[in-house]
Amino acid sequence: MRQPAQRDIPRAGVKVWFIETRPHFLLLSVALIMLGTATAWFEGHFDVLYFWLGATGLILLHISVNTLNDYYDHKSGIDLRTQRTPFSGGSGLLPDQVLRPEMVYRFSIVCFLLAVPIGIYFSISRGWQLLPLLVVGAMSVLFYTQHMTRWGIGEFFAGLGLGMLPVLGMYYVQTGEYTLEGIVASVPSGILTHNLLFLNEFPDAEADLTGGRRHMVIRLGKRRAAYLYTLTTLLVYLWIVGAVATRIMPVPALLGLLTIPQGIKAVKGAWGYKDRGKLVPGMAANVMVVLLTQGLVALGYFIAAILK
Repeated sequence: MRQPAQRDIPRAGVKVWFIETRPHFLLLSVALIMLGTATAWFEGHFDVLYFWLGATGLILLHISVNTLNDYYDHKSGIDLRTQRTPFSGGSGLLPDQVLRPEMVYRFSIVCFLLAVPIGIYFSISRGWQLLPLLVVGAMSVLFYTQHMTRWGIGEFFAGLGLGMLPVLGMYYVQTGEYTLEGIVASVPSGILTHNLLFLNEFPDAEADLTGGRRHMVIRLGKRRAAYLYTLTTLLVYLWIVGAVATRIMPVPALLGLLTIPQGIKAVKGAWGYKDRGKLVPGMAANVMVVLLTQGLVALGYFIAAILK
């Protein structure tokens, strides 16, 4: 593989760094924040300081994992082999030499370190029980791209560290405890974030393999991976229905089912993995399912709180 010729890189402005954070993916953190907060609100807990501190910490960690992913994918050469889509393949700023890799790496670490005092504050003020959650979340940020994706556990820890645990963490900082209700509300977020990464791996599988990755699409093959994606998408909706039927989630949480048409479109995209013209629209639908399902469930919790 021939490396692109080096050239002088001018000082990057705010807009460039904003693009490097991949802001469209940061909307996931907003959805997680709202769902965790809404679940606690439904149970009568809300502190505005805890809300903003928790939101700031989570977004900083999300920026850190996004930019570390860009850095390591460029370092391994994956980004030079893959064909980018609007939903996969990184920001493109490093292959295009808009930013220097070392600058992106330092930016990632700074964002991570800025989040650490927030975690320490919550561990002291809200209880040490939050610490294991923070440790697993930190490991998911620091080791996701370089190690977890090579060990075949990347999707699981993405779903855990950028799905289930942030919702549960936002719930905990508001309520000061873990409950069955909080855990049940966080599970769909874990599955959805898992699926966000999972489907985005389909177009990059060949490039990822040359870079040493062994994620689920590579290990299963695309056909079996499409089966698994279909099952996990179905599981999200069955979980919501089951949780409402058992009265663990409030009835308005069924608003999350409104994304089923988009879920069907995403599944069709997974099964169209041989045709990028079908896969990419499916990836777009997948993003909508991930964001809107959580947003609608959160709205359901807010409505239920008002109707109490």
